[in-house]
Amino acid sequence: MGAGSEKQNKSALRVHKGVDMPPSVNPNVRDRIRRHRRRIYSVDEYVDGILSGNRTILSRAITLLESSLPEHYEKAQAIIERCLRYPTDSVRIGITGVPGAGKSTFIETLGKHVTSMGRRLAVLAIDPSSSQTGGSILGDKTRMDTLSTDPNAFIRPSPSAGTLGGVARKTRETIILCEAAGFDTIFVETVGVGQSEVIASSMVDFFLLLMLAGAGDELQGIKRGIMEMADAIAITKADGTNRIKAEMAKVEYQNALHLYPMPESGWTPKVLTCSALENWGMADMVLMFNEYVQFTRATGFFDEWRKKQAIIRMHETISETLKSSFYNSAEIKEMLPSLEKQLHDGEITSYIAAKRLLEKYYK
Repeated sequence: MGAGSEKQNKSALRVHKGVDMPPSVNPNVRDRIRRHRRRIYSVDEYVDGILSGNRTILSRAITLLESSLPEHYEKAQAIIERCLRYPTDSVRIGITGVPGAGKSTFIETLGKHVTSMGRRLAVLAIDPSSSQTGGSILGDKTRMDTLSTDPNAFIRPSPSAGTLGGVARKTRETIILCEAAGFDTIFVETVGVGQSEVIASSMVDFFLLLMLAGAGDELQGIKRGIMEMADAIAITKADGTNRIKAEMAKVEYQNALHLYPMPESGWTPKVLTCSALENWGMADMVLMFNEYVQFTRATGFFDEWRKKQAIIRMHETISETLKSSFYNSAEIKEMLPSLEKQLHDGEITSYIAAKRLLEKYYK
């Protein structure tokens, strides 16, 4: 045993301590991020940061107003109220379209054209949320990879969370914050589910509908209401052999628009063709936006419509505040599970359950 142990001790194999591996994240950066996350900004700090164009504070302010916590809601409203005191010369453009029209590609190409002209662009994309899980992909920054790195562009995807009313209020408020931060052009991309277009059109100055050519009957399945809301129609993917089809579709859409009553703005809706892939037609789009703004400002409609939007925002705020107050009531939270079980078991009707809850809330 002794000889064997001595032989092992004389082995040429040695285990060296080695070199300590450096941390995967710079500790200074990590600590700075942690301090930044822990810090709670005051209303004054939020407002000052937004007005100075600080994108980190702007993003955190938007996250704050998207929160459903009552204390966050009150703080967000105070920030909104302060930012409203700083009027801006902005243009708000709503963009929707049929499936496959290439909204993200169109917005990125048009957005790059807008920023190349020296304008500052904010893209507010409402991403569809799952009705089952409430989850959302929020992939617009991935799809708009070039625009997302543009120093003059800011992209903010927001989950719809299945509640279009909440989306309407939060999107309106996000527009106010972005304008206060110095963004003079706002794109609002809709989910594209019918009702969202109606909501979006009530918060923008110009509403653009993207359509495709060569997909069968050009007007089949297009809701009259959405066509009537559009200030212009853009036929996308008009490239290659599809360009001839796009020009033919343009004539059909122009004829269809003439059948609708004249819009309240007095503006005659236009139909344009474009190709985001080949990057042509974008200058005509911007020219059309400018013509619309000049026309409606000259007639007084632009300012009048903004004032009506403020009234709409008031009613939405009332609805959201009452809804939040109702569901955050301790008594309602206590009653709700029992009434939901009775409804599930068929013991009471929905109207009776709602009546009991409302009576409890108002008492």
